[in-house]
Amino acid sequence: MSNIEFESIGEIHTPFKKLEGMPIQPIGAQGVKGEIHIKQKYLDGLKDIKHFSHLNLIYHLHKVKNYELEVKPFLDTKTHGIFATRSPKRPNPIGLSVVQLDKVKNNILYVSNVDILDKTPIIDIKPYVPQLYQDTIENLKIGWFETKKDQAKTTKADSRFID
Repeated sequence: MSNIEFESIGEIHTPFKKLEGMPIQPIGAQGVKGEIHIKQKYLDGLKDIKHFSHLNLIYHLHKVKNYELEVKPFLDTKTHGIFATRSPKRPNPIGLSVVQLDKVKNNILYVSNVDILDKTPIIDIKPYVPQLYQDTIENLKIGWFETKKDQAKTTKADSRFID
């Protein structure tokens, strides 16, 4: 297996100083504000980002040190394979969240609906563009999430994924 290295493009600042009690999905973080501070050398990459209302954030789950191939996710009482969950304890600790872009000022993106730990390194930002022809999915199935999805709004993180 070859090593893959990424350099963070910045970090996000949020009110969540510890993992316990955080929302587990952006839907449970409605109205929570954050700031993404982009490194100066990537400032030109923000050109035209202000014209998007939402962003996909790809980030390093920097507090996760180990992984498990079967986990009991926050929304269920049964174990599932890690790749059938959104659990943070992954072989490659990469997170993905959709946030609302409120404004851009210099190298700072002001965002809402943040479910990310304070000082998390940002790996990449992509504009959220729903229902492009290649992204439209017919007959979508969401597995075990189907009966649990309504709980994502109120379920908070606990210590089960802290080493």
